[in-house]
Amino acid sequence: MSEIHSGGCLCQAVRLTVRGKLNPVSFCHCSQCRRQTGHIYATTDAAMDDVVITGADAISYYRSSPEAQRGFCRLCGSALFWRADDSGRMSIMAGLFDQPTGIAGGYHIYCADKGDYYTINDDLPQYPASSTV
Repeated sequence: MSEIHSGGCLCQAVRLTVRGKLNPVSFCHCSQCRRQTGHIYATTDAAMDDVVITGADAISYYRSSPEAQRGFCRLCGSALFWRADDSGRMSIMAGLFDQPTGIAGGYHIYCADKGDYYTINDDLPQYPASSTV
């Protein structure tokens, strides 16, 4: 049987269900993610075809770059996901998922842009920009 993971925003107006295994968590340290969340962006990613969203009418979108947009709940302000225009995948905030998630930390990205007020103190791989660079 395939894994199913569900979760939602703070007010539960938006709920997401992902069919299949969740990927390890990517910790993004870029300035955009820090500004949106107040710290780092911790996401797991999934194929968009494997994601079912209920309460989509409560989602607002912000085009954070020419290639991508971010979704958030317009009622409670929770960050929900990041999605590149040319990708069939979405990066979903790991903290949205109901426990147990079964996911673990994977790697850090955009470490060259991280905030000066903290250090990365784990043994996960660190990339100066994207993990694909």
